[in-house]
Amino acid sequence: MSTAPAPADLLDLALRAARAAGRFLVQERPADLDVAATKTSPTDVVTAMDRGSEELVVRTLRAERPDDGVLGEEGAAATGSTGVRWVVDPIDGTVNYLYGLPEWAVSIAAEVDGEVVASVVAAPALGETWTATRGGGAHLDGRPLRRGRGADLGQALVATGFSYEARHRALQAQVAAQVLPRVRDLRRAGSAALDLCGVAGGRHDAYFERGTHHWDVAAAALVAREAGVRVGGLRGAPESEELVLAAADPLFDDLHALLDAAWPASWPA
Repeated sequence: MSTAPAPADLLDLALRAARAAGRFLVQERPADLDVAATKTSPTDVVTAMDRGSEELVVRTLRAERPDDGVLGEEGAAATGSTGVRWVVDPIDGTVNYLYGLPEWAVSIAAEVDGEVVASVVAAPALGETWTATRGGGAHLDGRPLRRGRGADLGQALVATGFSYEARHRALQAQVAAQVLPRVRDLRRAGSAALDLCGVAGGRHDAYFERGTHHWDVAAAALVAREAGVRVGGLRGAPESEELVLAAADPLFDDLHALLDAAWPASWPA
């Protein structure tokens, strides 16, 4: 039986892959970048740079670990035979990247037997790299992160995001309208990974969103957890497409109760 790789070794490889992709995305970004395709809706864009970034990340990972599994947002998929799977979002915040806004990131998580044990969220345009290993803590550019007690609900700065599907956005707006009067303010930056990392780093007190995918949050959720942030879903479930909620205690429970009451009874597919 093969020995599971050390999280630190997986983190080192993820860092090198994320940095290579970051250099590519910054240095090779064309001045006249165009939308190559759309995904879930006409406003949910895929660019050639998304695909190029994912190809570069996967090539870097497979050069050293060819038998690992891969799950990538832009279609990379392999089952693997080692128990290790890499979860890759080549540009989390593609619309921001398309418009030249700096809030986007290359997100890479390493799972061992289904559990994330190492992760990188690299934001080249911001000059920041968030990292974590399971049991080894979370860091921002090498600086340890540790959150204390969560803010009171009424004083909480809460990050959120919205679907690209118009019918989903309408319902999310209804939820946001009920949350906004009960908290300090809401923020919408356009990158789920950076929003989660922002909670780990104390830039937000909490984050919630419905409709994210595993590759959006896998890496950043480990960063948040290792910084002492509670991450979960609705009514005791783990985080999922139904809901990702992150906050330090006791804010987590207070915000969850508010969201649970505000959530529409039905949600369109």
